[in-house]
Amino acid sequence: MYGSAASRAKGPAAPAAFPVKKPRVYNLLRAMDAASAVREKKLAALGSVFAAVALVVLKVYLAAATGSLGVLSEALHSGLDLVAAVLTFLSVSVSDRPADTVHTYGHGKVENFSALVETALLLVTALYVIGEAFRRLLFVHAALRPSVTALLILGLAMLIDFVRARGLGRVARRYQSDALEADALHFSTDVWSTGVVLVGMAAVWVGDRLAVPQLAYADPVAALGVAGVILWIGLRLGKRTLDALLDAAPQGLVERIRQSAESAPGVLAAERVRVRRAGNRHFVDLAIIVPRRLGVEQAHDLSDEVEARVHEVVAGDVMVHVEPRAEAAEGLFDRIRALAQRSGMPIHEIAAQQLDGRLLIDLHLEVDEDLSLLQAHRRATQLEESIQRALEGEAEINIHIEPYGVHIPSAQELKDLEEAIGQHLDRLRNEYPELADFHQIYVRSVERRVVVSCHCAFQGQLPITRVHDVTAALEERLRRQFPEIDRVTIHPEPIEEA
Repeated sequence: MYGSAASRAKGPAAPAAFPVKKPRVYNLLRAMDAASAVREKKLAALGSVFAAVALVVLKVYLAAATGSLGVLSEALHSGLDLVAAVLTFLSVSVSDRPADTVHTYGHGKVENFSALVETALLLVTALYVIGEAFRRLLFVHAALRPSVTALLILGLAMLIDFVRARGLGRVARRYQSDALEADALHFSTDVWSTGVVLVGMAAVWVGDRLAVPQLAYADPVAALGVAGVILWIGLRLGKRTLDALLDAAPQGLVERIRQSAESAPGVLAAERVRVRRAGNRHFVDLAIIVPRRLGVEQAHDLSDEVEARVHEVVAGDVMVHVEPRAEAAEGLFDRIRALAQRSGMPIHEIAAQQLDGRLLIDLHLEVDEDLSLLQAHRRATQLEESIQRALEGEAEINIHIEPYGVHIPSAQELKDLEEAIGQHLDRLRNEYPELADFHQIYVRSVERRVVVSCHCAFQGQLPITRVHDVTAALEERLRRQFPEIDRVTIHPEPIEEA
């Protein structure tokens, strides 16, 4: 199952290299552009207010001068456009305010609500025009007084509507503003509806000139055309607005976010992807499944990488929740490390061997140096029982307990230890005549552990087996004399080349 030959793991597996692209650049650019975005949106909305005022004045005058139901419906439509433009200006003034303790997701929903109100105004206008058109078609004949002046005024109104619709649409797309998009749709419907009224009035004018009285019905028919356009555009806008208010995710966006998160190296899967929109900002929550062998810093770096990748799919605030799980092909050593890490127990020097059909596991457990033997042994027993449960009792476990220590020796302490080690090696030359010389003694503090290395010279004709026995004995004697030493490495060399 785990192999018959002895295997050994000196320490935790090398951390996976995760390329981390912090989303800070995105946040910085968003903050820098916020002021200019608010200013441009307000100017666009204010321009719509003035345009709507001009259109209302023109169309009310024209409706009074011609008696056209189509023009009257357009005047009403433009009057509601004026109300909508004022709502848009107010909403964009509020929606970009930063989040506070009460509105933790910001004020972006104001734009969505404003768009919903504008949609309702569009639908009310359409229903009124439809009712009035059928009344004139079936019951009441209204005199219509078309003229070239009226046609020119309608053409000018179409031009104003077209320019404002283009300008609002451009700003709405740039900043993903529902309110400005609704306002742009108001003006774009005005272009089509005014065009229909223009055709109807031209038909009545032609009917008067050619003595074709049936063309007098072109005006209410044109009004029905206007109402149809308003209903079609209004229902589409209303659906989008309701989707935003009900936090409906755009089609396919959740799947694209999941695929983007799972493309990050080290992510096993992405789950519970949720998207909500407030104004022009998206809020994304998702959970990523990562190997449980990862440390806290590695998992955090991986979540930053996922956040950056999601920002490439959709701009907004991203919250990544990390869940550790066992990999499908998790190895024995990674499994043991994960169990120890979950219990907050640092381990190293894991070794495993199959002997007579039974798995033998040796490992070193690091404990606080202030613990008593009883306390340290209980921690080791806790870890042993955890590993036994994971392996279903099929292993024999031997745990070596050692203090990890918290004291970091100073440079002077390390220098004093070097001198003491040199003096002790000098005394050991009487016991080990093979030791001809020693030099280059280095004492370092590595990860709160004292590590010693030195060079020892021997006669070049000595067998390497004897040299190995002597160096091993010297290392043991040094560790016994200086308990603070964690590891000793002696490099043997011939005295002739030393």
